Amino acid sequence: MNQVSDYGEEEETSRWLSDLEKMAEQIRNHFVRREGFQRAVKYLKGLLSEVERKNGWQMAEVAGDNGPDGIQYLLSRAEWDSDGVRDDLQNYVIEHLGEEEGIAVLDETGFLKKGEKSVGVQRQYSGTAGRVENCQVGVFLGYTSSKGHVLIDRELYLPESWVKDRARRKEAHVPKDTRFHTKPELGRRMLKHAFAQGVPIQWVTGDAVYGDNGKLRQWLEENEHPYVLAVSSNMHVFVDWREATVAEFQRELTEQDWHRLSAGDGSKGPRIYDWAEVSLNSPDDFERTLLIRRSIAKPEEVAYYRVFATKSTSLEEMVRVAGSRWSIEECFEVAKGEVGLDQYEVRSWQGWYRHITLALLAFAFLTVVQSQQTGLAEKKGILFHPKLTQMRPWKTRRKISSR
Repeated sequence: MNQVSDYGEEEETSRWLSDLEKMAEQIRNHFVRREGFQRAVKYLKGLLSEVERKNGWQMAEVAGDNGPDGIQYLLSRAEWDSDGVRDDLQNYVIEHLGEEEGIAVLDETGFLKKGEKSVGVQRQYSGTAGRVENCQVGVFLGYTSSKGHVLIDRELYLPESWVKDRARRKEAHVPKDTRFHTKPELGRRMLKHAFAQGVPIQWVTGDAVYGDNGKLRQWLEENEHPYVLAVSSNMHVFVDWREATVAEFQRELTEQDWHRLSAGDGSKGPRIYDWAEVSLNSPDDFERTLLIRRSIAKPEEVAYYRVFATKSTSLEEMVRVAGSRWSIEECFEVAKGEVGLDQYEVRSWQGWYRHITLALLAFAFLTVVQSQQTGLAEKKGILFHPKLTQMRPWKTRRKISSR
């Protein structure tokens, strides 16, 4: 096969712009005024441009404005429904990336901030920084299929200190009826909405923040939604009505219980570990399983997962789903680097949701474009090189802002 050398840049850019405007038409009904919709389209184009920082001034320059006032008005005071746009984002993902075997992934990410005015900001743990920092935390729902992975919903985590501070909430325009919700509760809200929207989800996965939450697991089981959720080593489980921690059951395994399997490809190739399964007490039609992962190079490094699935589910399938959790980390990295997910200059509740929602829509568009280009290259028998579209399909700010 020949390496890709030229996709017809001008023709492809024109087609991508046309596709972007078709996607944007799907969200038109969520804007009260036409001017607000047109401003949102310009904002999407700015997020998709090559401008290094998606701040107010540079986004205004891409939009052809003299200053950031129009951008600030769109995010803070213009009349439009960000939740409605979120719903159309999910419909777009269903149409272009949806598969019956789709996997929903829960995770959170931090947005480092200075000062105390940005809604939800406080000193709290940020996985982005790997330590306690002054930051906001957003909980996200990712979606992954063989066609690509995207972020399809978002919730701002509002710490209890903010919920109790009426003056601070008022200044940041937090809705009066907003109450404190844990991260798993926010995750359950997003999952419930995605299922109602018809997003094709076969599995749910997430890290121990979500796996350790019994209410979330119970809700998934009651609604017969299979899951593979990471849990802490000190979690107690029952095996034949004997109760012990997952770490204790792991120490009782023999070498014959372990199976060497790949959890999918990473940046350095297949992620291969040793895996074992232990049957837990289960309902009639489904089976609960303790899934255990052990590092080959460092056997003392062990991870644990609670699994709820049909009884015919293979170990290989459980491992595949466990490995898919890492897709959301790549989503965060690419969305922050390519469409400015974390580069906003808004402080209010509504401003956060509006910027994040438009950034997720821009990221979904990029993912669909890449999926389509990959498919086109494969049909032509061309060796597809990911860096040719990583991830932006146009090369100059002038092209994306020319309409």
